[in-house]
Amino acid sequence: MASEITLFYYDAKGRAEVLRLLLAAAGQKYKTILISFEDWPTEKKNTPFGQLPVIEVNGEKFAQTVAIANYIAKETGFYGKTPLECLRIDQIVQTGIDLLNLAVPAFQEKDETIKAEKMKHFTEVDATRFFGIYEAQLKKTGTGYFVGKSLTLADFFIYDQVFTPSKWKNFNTDAFPLLQALRQKVESHEKIKAYLATRKVTEF
Repeated sequence: MASEITLFYYDAKGRAEVLRLLLAAAGQKYKTILISFEDWPTEKKNTPFGQLPVIEVNGEKFAQTVAIANYIAKETGFYGKTPLECLRIDQIVQTGIDLLNLAVPAFQEKDETIKAEKMKHFTEVDATRFFGIYEAQLKKTGTGYFVGKSLTLADFFIYDQVFTPSKWKNFNTDAFPLLQALRQKVESHEKIKAYLATRKVTEF
């Protein structure tokens, strides 16, 4: 992997956390530049598409969380070994994105009462439906992982989506034992365990 990697994001976990998890699991050193919400309007023009996260690799900046995650996973051995395995990983990641997209109306709602109602529907209805999809896929593979017999980008992506602490998350996974077991697999990884033990607490 490139010797010089810089990750640009807010002082939050958010969309950058799956990238941090991949880098941590790989033991890959990188530099972090935190951008405050106050500085973002000025810094926005310095990003490829006016959004974060961004990584800089050997002096060139790249955007889009999934594109960056795919790059890191390929470089660190957490992507598929064959085109078919890559396809299996991609379909899980894309399904996760579909769930995240369902949360957008709640985040964009200005009325706090309506916002709370929309978020409740998202966490109790939409998320539960997708957790059922994740559970079924884990049952199908029979290995405890989404693809193959070891951790891949698919596992890190869904783990981050479901279990990374955030102010807006209030998920109940009691009915999904395989999803809970995946959490243990990720968190028992020695390098992930070390990362989580020192991870800064943030609202998002």
